[in-house]
Amino acid sequence: MLRALLHLLSGGSSRRRGGSGPQGRFRSAQFTSFMAQNNRRRVDTDLLDAVLRSRRMLRHLLKLALAGGGAWVVVESARALSIF
Repeated sequence: MLRALLHLLSGGSSRRRGGSGPQGRFRSAQFTSFMAQNNRRRVDTDLLDAVLRSRRMLRHLLKLALAGGGAWVVVESARALSIF
């Protein structure tokens, strides 16, 4: 019990602080192989890639919306100028 309390107070293992371990949601190779062997639903273990993909898609959608808005302003300005 004392060892667990000291471990919690020390801030965790040095592996977490160092960042030198494998990246992703599941860090244990044995656990990953266990999940694969038991026909579990495939889990996206690399959450960081999913976040980066969604951010990239959001940036593209924002650029597309800005381009569409700019085109709309140009068309409406041309219509207004053609009236006068």
